[in-house]
Amino acid sequence: MSEEIKYRIGNEKLVKVTENAGAKLTSLLTKQGRPQGALRVAVIGGGCSGLQYKMDLVDGPAHRDILVPSAGVRVVIDPKSALFVSGSVLDYSDDLQKGGFKVTNPNAEAHCSCGESFSA
Repeated sequence: MSEEIKYRIGNEKLVKVTENAGAKLTSLLTKQGRPQGALRVAVIGGGCSGLQYKMDLVDGPAHRDILVPSAGVRVVIDPKSALFVSGSVLDYSDDLQKGGFKVTNPNAEAHCSCGESFSA
């Protein structure tokens, strides 16, 4: 008998996924054979500005996570990372130079030029 995973439901005030990012995530999750999966967004120490984002595709929320449905996908964030990402927007671009997933974070006080790390 497995223990029930306890998590909270959040809203787009915590993190909002754009239409482009939602479509790309849906495509990636489907390719991996887990269309009900989720994107885990975490903030970890490192990068040239002190903090950086870590993103992984996961099956669903873990214990104590916050689950945010947005743009047809599910985003899961641990409570500690949620403090740093509140109000952020996740976008996706196909641009060859600066393509990929990008987080626009209103809490970031400084960004590095690579756009991968920040300080808060």
